[in-house]
Amino acid sequence: MPEKIGVYICAGCGIGEAVDTAKLAKLATGELKAASVQVHPYLCGPEGLALIRQDLDGEPRKVDKIVLAACSPRAKTEAFVFPSELVVERVNLREHVAWCQPPGDEDTQMMAEDYLRMGVTKAQKAKAPAPAAEAVSRKIMVVGGGIAGLTAALEAAAAGYEVLLIEKEPRLGGFLASVRKRFPGQPPYIELAADGLKARIEEALYHPKIRVLTSTRIARTDGQPGQFDVTLATAEGELADRVGAIVMATGWKPYDATRLSHLGYGLSPDVITGVELERMAAQGPIRRPSDGKPVSDVVFVQCAGSRDPEHLPYCSSVCCLATLKQTRYIREDSPEAKIYVIYKDIRTPGQYERFYRAAQDDALNFFTKGEVTRVETLSDGRLAVTVTGTPLGADLVIHADLVVLATGMVPNSADGPAIRELKDNQLKVLHSDSAAQRAEAARRVEELKHHENTEILNLGYRQGPDLPVLKYGFPDSHFICFPYETRRTAIYAAGAVRAPMDGARAEEDAAGAALKAIQAVEMAARGEAVHPRAGDLSYPDFFLQRCTQCKRCTEECPFGTLNEDAKGTPQFNVLRCRRCGICMGACPERIINFPNYSVDMIAAMIKSIEVPEEFEEKPRILVFMCENDAYPALDLAGYHRRRYSTYVRVIPLRCLGSLNIVWIADALSRGIDGILLLGCKFGENYQCHFVSGSELANRRMTNVKETLDRLRLESERLRLAEVAINEYDRLPALIDEFASHVAELGPNPYKGF
Repeated sequence: MPEKIGVYICAGCGIGEAVDTAKLAKLATGELKAASVQVHPYLCGPEGLALIRQDLDGEPRKVDKIVLAACSPRAKTEAFVFPSELVVERVNLREHVAWCQPPGDEDTQMMAEDYLRMGVTKAQKAKAPAPAAEAVSRKIMVVGGGIAGLTAALEAAAAGYEVLLIEKEPRLGGFLASVRKRFPGQPPYIELAADGLKARIEEALYHPKIRVLTSTRIARTDGQPGQFDVTLATAEGELADRVGAIVMATGWKPYDATRLSHLGYGLSPDVITGVELERMAAQGPIRRPSDGKPVSDVVFVQCAGSRDPEHLPYCSSVCCLATLKQTRYIREDSPEAKIYVIYKDIRTPGQYERFYRAAQDDALNFFTKGEVTRVETLSDGRLAVTVTGTPLGADLVIHADLVVLATGMVPNSADGPAIRELKDNQLKVLHSDSAAQRAEAARRVEELKHHENTEILNLGYRQGPDLPVLKYGFPDSHFICFPYETRRTAIYAAGAVRAPMDGARAEEDAAGAALKAIQAVEMAARGEAVHPRAGDLSYPDFFLQRCTQCKRCTEECPFGTLNEDAKGTPQFNVLRCRRCGICMGACPERIINFPNYSVDMIAAMIKSIEVPEEFEEKPRILVFMCENDAYPALDLAGYHRRRYSTYVRVIPLRCLGSLNIVWIADALSRGIDGILLLGCKFGENYQCHFVSGSELANRRMTNVKETLDRLRLESERLRLAEVAINEYDRLPALIDEFASHVAELGPNPYKGF
């Protein structure tokens, strides 16, 4: 029995003045064969919603699927709420037609009618998704027992969740367990605070919801969110457990100071790092390492190896604060000591600025901007520190008996890229035909050997054993939109392993990551996707009988959703999936589809567009838009009444990476004159919600353009542009410029065939 579609058209918010809603209703009743068609001046109001519910409340229902021709699907989401088993398609007549096109114009009416055709076609092809039925564990595993790990464990336990807290060291506490005092934490923010860690450690150790395992590493992590099967290597042997989500709070380590010989490290025992000074202070009074005498002249060198393209290009956020704290230690232990702080900039955000002012007020503290270029040992064993680039322009030579290097923070994450390079070079040593290549590979093997066994999570993922990292080694995240997320669903980085931060911020960070972990297990239990398509119940189906084992889907999925068997056949893990559809766009055989988002569905929508004959001189331009940035930007353009070409027809995509190139062929063979792809910004500072979707689309388009050139069809008919959500002012001009360019090219030569 054919499914019955109800079409409900809103005439409010200027829609009725811009287009003839009676003609739209006639189109829905006639050509589109809708079972019920209603026009209402206020569809989202009580009376309008009552019209829809009347068609749904009967037994049997008068309609099986709903098409709402009204405002943007991003608007009035609280009003248009229907049962999840019902297919609901929204047609954007307000922002994308009425608010951006001339009212009463023939082309405006044609645009509205095409959008209605496309919406009904999409509803016809769609099936309501059924949630994945999977039994899940709600236990949270926290990796790392420092301040971030302790906080994440305690927050999750306080919310009623079981927690497995593992720490590789014999004791909990991490770096903060070895400090004398912490940064100021209470008004007036000028006095150092006691560490306060002992009570938190005891709370975790004796909490009924938390199981603590020290001297423990992860041997293997298999499975998916809600079903992570972890094998732990403990002092007593291997232990297996199942957890639902993971918080990775493995902290940081100081930058390798042996690489800073130009700053005197290794030259004298009296050149130490800030971390070494911190440990010295925790054990007793600060003394010169060389002879155990009290210090009288101390030089702190800020940004030692930080903000330096040859070492750490980034600022580590807390080095300045650590130095200010350590000047207080020295003042406590040696009241008459003279302290010199040489800095590029002093960075003490928020209330910590008060602490900086208090340090400046100390008469024996000397702060100057400058660059330390040399540290030498004098004949009497003291140190000479040469400073250039001071505000007065003169070079300084400071004699000191202790030099402290404020080295940066390096994340305690897996050295994944280095490990892969190590393995590649090991193969070159064995198999290269060139003696020179073997020698170079052997040299790199020796350099990289210290990266072996750095794996932390040991994931059983086709795409690697640990979290992908940014170029600086921090586990990958999309810092603009969702800072705790990584490319592995339900695994969240927190604390200094995610970004350089102090202990107070790490506590806040860990609480956020714990909340995300809780959300992940609850959404997995309901079969829902997490951010950015939060709540999506759909997931792809793989028609594996036609799979050619090309591996494109397993390689291009940004989230490691797919493993593969020995033959290369994809193995789907439904609860890892973010529902972006990039696998659907990657598949040349078109065997990957969602129940409510498929290759056939978008192809049918394209074919439903009315393409005027060549003599009518009304070109048609198809715009594929990312739903996360470009589509809402066009909504904003409509909201601000920015006009653009009436010849465009917009199809929103979950991600531009989900675009299957067969849609390009379908559009051109249909007679579409130009195709514009609008996605998020990609590259080093990417803004794609699905990490690499826009970049993948751009790569695929290069191949498509080459095909068009061979067919003697202008490749300029196809264009990809990057659009941020706040670029609504730029977007209409971008569309109009492309429309003008297509007009110059002339009609699609395939029009009419």
